[in-house]
Amino acid sequence: MSLKTTNLEKWHHICLEMPTRSCQPGHCLLVTRENATARLPTRGSDGAAGYDLSCNTDIVIEPGERRLVPTGVSIELPTGTYGRIAPRSGLAVRHGIQVGAGVVDADYRGEVKVLLFNQGSETFSATIGDRIAQLVIECIKTPDVLECSKEAMATTSRGSDGFGSTG
Repeated sequence: MSLKTTNLEKWHHICLEMPTRSCQPGHCLLVTRENATARLPTRGSDGAAGYDLSCNTDIVIEPGERRLVPTGVSIELPTGTYGRIAPRSGLAVRHGIQVGAGVVDADYRGEVKVLLFNQGSETFSATIGDRIAQLVIECIKTPDVLECSKEAMATTSRGSDGFGSTG
């Protein structure tokens, strides 16, 4: 039996567990729990763009510090996408918690971890199961790179004007 057949069988098994949704290879977010306390990513509402990611350990982050936080899940993203880990607006507003290094490549299969920065003035703490960030799945294009001269590039009204040039 080929690896491709095995993957298709895996998809069919998962699809049987999801009777309310159509699940085809490359079209679903596959999630594996790394341990018993890991929480699956969830959307807060039908219109939510991101899937909430939860802390899989108790953490404390002092003001001005950063911490790499395990989520306890690994993922397989849908074909043609990557994952962007973004801050949760409530944590950003209330506690000054921001996210860094937030790209999950489509071929990454390790545990998803979140780099949190405490830019607030007070110690931030979270416990297992607390929502700490969100995973936004975005379409991506990865075209071939072709070196050319500046003259070969199309001209624009902005040209080479950089930082702050548009207002």
